[in-house]
Amino acid sequence: MKKFSLIKLVLVAALVTTVVTATPAVFAQDKVVNLYSARHYNTDEALYSNFTKTTGIKVNRIDGGEDALLTRIKAEGANSPADVFLTVDAGRLWIADQEGVFAPIQSKVLNERIPAAYRLASNTWFGFSTRARAILVDKLKIKPGEITTYEDLADPKWKGQICTRSGSHVYMLSLLSSIIENDGAAKAEEWAKGVNANLARQPKGGDTDQIKAVAAGECSIALSNTYYIARMIKSDKADERAMMEKLRVVWPNTNGRGVHMNVSGGGMLKNAPNKENAIKFMEYLASDEAQGYFANGNNEWPVVVSAKFKNEALESLGTFKPDTLNMIALGKNQRQAQEIVNRVGYK
Repeated sequence: MKKFSLIKLVLVAALVTTVVTATPAVFAQDKVVNLYSARHYNTDEALYSNFTKTTGIKVNRIDGGEDALLTRIKAEGANSPADVFLTVDAGRLWIADQEGVFAPIQSKVLNERIPAAYRLASNTWFGFSTRARAILVDKLKIKPGEITTYEDLADPKWKGQICTRSGSHVYMLSLLSSIIENDGAAKAEEWAKGVNANLARQPKGGDTDQIKAVAAGECSIALSNTYYIARMIKSDKADERAMMEKLRVVWPNTNGRGVHMNVSGGGMLKNAPNKENAIKFMEYLASDEAQGYFANGNNEWPVVVSAKFKNEALESLGTFKPDTLNMIALGKNQRQAQEIVNRVGYK
């Protein structure tokens, strides 16, 4: 994994100092759950406030970057006030689990409601919402059926036409990890090398930037998580909605393994001072009500099959075949994926 820059280390040190010097009584209360969250979605506010309304348990939330929060949890050790750590991407959850920060949870609710593919058998972390990684193409430049798989993106015919995030971003590493699992490491490396050779520009920005680059004609093809696509579809900005009219969503590998899926999730920390409240909080995240918030608030799909929601932007994307690969593969193959990215120079 990449080393922290000096600036990041200074910021992390400052965060840790803040916790060490904070008054423990702020966290050690009967009716609280202390949440460290790398989910940066304003819509989650309704999720947390409704949990408090339903249970009477206050959510003390600290937001931050996933790397900084994980470093903070480890530095705080047994004195950590944190009960639950939420983050995005199975790869990041895997790393946190490998660092030994999570504690297993014995919960019938979680085991029954969350499919096995979206949690660890050890019950140390659970996925609460899913997102698919779709391909977006310019309607006028790419004909229907020309691109049907992720593997197609490595075809030299698309040279100079693809925009993506950094190859080292965890979303790209997770996709590459799934290709390693499905196609083997050698073919995964060929794919990464081919996609890198087909880039229209040096990787930069997030998924929204890739979508806008296709709409602007800077490239013809991009990769994006579906919740970014749904945001643009229902944007309150007319120009962003107009951009989406120029694009077509391609669901890759529907005649094979299916579309690459990922999760947002979390686990209870092993040094959690409020373990009962932490479990209640995580069980709430698996409730139909909370699952609806994930869908309606942040355009993510619920992991709970029975959960109902109404999100026209998500529904407009249509149906597709999801890859049923267990999320553990996205974690265990991540180091190998990073090594491949480094070797082929996919920056």
